[in-house]
Amino acid sequence: MVSDEALYRSLVDGEAHAFDELYRRYERCLFGFVLRQLGDRSEAEDVFHEAFMAVLHERRSSRDLVSFKAWIFEVARHLCLNRVRSRKRAVRALETEALTPAAAQPHPESILASREAPAALQRAVEKLPETLAQLYDLRTSGLSYDEIAEVLDVPLGTVKSRMHEMVGRLREEIAPWTAT
Repeated sequence: MVSDEALYRSLVDGEAHAFDELYRRYERCLFGFVLRQLGDRSEAEDVFHEAFMAVLHERRSSRDLVSFKAWIFEVARHLCLNRVRSRKRAVRALETEALTPAAAQPHPESILASREAPAALQRAVEKLPETLAQLYDLRTSGLSYDEIAEVLDVPLGTVKSRMHEMVGRLREEIAPWTAT
């Protein structure tokens, strides 16, 4: 099987089939990562496609590209962070515009949704700080510790210590659900 990096070099050389193959290889895992980051399917589709458009437009030289997988996840992560920041700005603008007592009341559907909470692990992941939740998402998307370090732009030791902290927090959180 041709490596991702070799496919990327073929893409840079103008071979369109290489893009199709890279897209096929990353469609599920990268889209899943983006969806978990954003929580909205429509936005996730947009960001997923933006990440691949960045691949087409940036065209890194092959000597600058250590790992295609780490690079595409890094691009997607930054796009997600930008999207979340935009959301927060929009929410702040709406809040300052008008906050009525009716708007402060929870919607009945949101109350129902909270009662139908997801699995214990998902609830535990949602309680993690953002840095640990991203780490969880990257790891469950199939990235190695080295690739995660590259995506997050942190030393490998930092990834390992954060993984240790994350696993400990998850164990503690799901212990009541797994005790028999």
